[in-house]
Amino acid sequence: MPDVRTTHQPSEKDPAGQPWTILVLLAIAQFMVILDVTVVNVALPSIGTDLGFAPEDLQWVVTAYVLFTGGLLLLGGRAADMLGRRRVLLAGLTVFTLASLASGLADSPGMLIASRAVQGFGAAMLLPAALSTVTATYTGSQRTTALSIWGAIAAGGAVVGMVVGGMLTSWLSWEWIFFINVPIGLVAIPLAVQLIAPVPGTGGLRQLDALGASTFVAGLVALVYGIEGTSTHGWGSSRTLVLFAAGAALLAAFAAIERGASRALIPPATWRVRSLVSGVGMMLGATGILVGVLFLSSLYVQGTLGWSALEAGFAFLPLTLAIIPVTHLAPHALTALGTKRVLSAGLLLMAAGAGLLALAPDRPTYATDLLPGFIVMGVGLGFTFVTIQVTAMSEVGERTAGLASGLVTTGHEIGAALGVAVFSAVAAGTGSGALAGLGSASGYGDGLTVAGLVAAGMAALAVATVPSIRPASAAQASIH
Repeated sequence: MPDVRTTHQPSEKDPAGQPWTILVLLAIAQFMVILDVTVVNVALPSIGTDLGFAPEDLQWVVTAYVLFTGGLLLLGGRAADMLGRRRVLLAGLTVFTLASLASGLADSPGMLIASRAVQGFGAAMLLPAALSTVTATYTGSQRTTALSIWGAIAAGGAVVGMVVGGMLTSWLSWEWIFFINVPIGLVAIPLAVQLIAPVPGTGGLRQLDALGASTFVAGLVALVYGIEGTSTHGWGSSRTLVLFAAGAALLAAFAAIERGASRALIPPATWRVRSLVSGVGMMLGATGILVGVLFLSSLYVQGTLGWSALEAGFAFLPLTLAIIPVTHLAPHALTALGTKRVLSAGLLLMAAGAGLLALAPDRPTYATDLLPGFIVMGVGLGFTFVTIQVTAMSEVGERTAGLASGLVTTGHEIGAALGVAVFSAVAAGTGSGALAGLGSASGYGDGLTVAGLVAAGMAALAVATVPSIRPASAAQASIH
């Protein structure tokens, strides 16, 4: 007999349901943060020219943001639980808005990378506080719908960023990919004060494990910096090996700090929640594939095919449009088939989409060589991200919603950083100049082939590790 248990307890909230205005506000905030992972991709050639970036350093405009977001999300999630969700949400919105302004005003590579890192710090507070608010606000069928929308934005926002980045770069200038966040933040902050009720936290600042968080970030930076340099120095060089060793030592130190901490960022009991742990792992891998493919594709179509930023941005629009109908189909598929089957199918579709793109000839035709791959990948992304979100948050209670949200979004952001670093290293290994936007078709093809193989491997892993959850139209769901 399968083990059947409830995924979360019914709440005392109004059974008629909660207003959707809170979800709309938080979804806009999440969309703004997710957008900034990829909005810079099509603007990278313009940014590199204007600010004098070395070609191999361009990826840090993306990587600095996602590394600091992902590395500090656990701290942000714990802060949301201990200090109160609304307080941390407002702090994150404020920091993110100010850092966006600073990014648009940057006049040197160092200033832009630094302001992008501060943006990541703001996002690390904003994202888990927003997701934990969604989880705590909605129950039953509303919760399934809300989490499905949240997962769809995690997939679609990254792709929409390519389109928006192309439009703003071509019609205005690259600075506006950052300035656009400022009016959104100025509107979202007072609305959050008005719509979201304050909830007291469970602790204080002294109970936050800042040492563990800083060690975690340092370890990730060393690891990604080592991967980024392999295209120039090689995988076996002393520089690469030293950075990998430093990254491993710092991450081991983080684990040791966590074991001895009275208020660890990740309480040991967390690792016994199979749905959450498997969901975080799948989020890391799926986001790495998505962002890595978008990064390489943007540089390829602009550098090799000579497309403008606007043309490159609109080339990804069908991928976004393919995700939209899947958002409506995925909750029904989950109820009928369960998370294990839907997730593995979504990952196989992502693998097929990457494979189709990898087969593109040296001088591809968009309609026949690139568009089919983008559409298939978009459908796979929709099913994959919605399912991951529902899986990860299915057994999360209100008291630990901030921690769980931080873990899920950590997987998303760290996956983005690793995806850009790894797939860029693969592409640059055979197609010199890939990081400069001059990538060859062979380098692009190799990067996409590896992405497809990783997605196929994750589909097999999902069958073995992800629990089969069937969200119901009530406050309960069965788990097998």
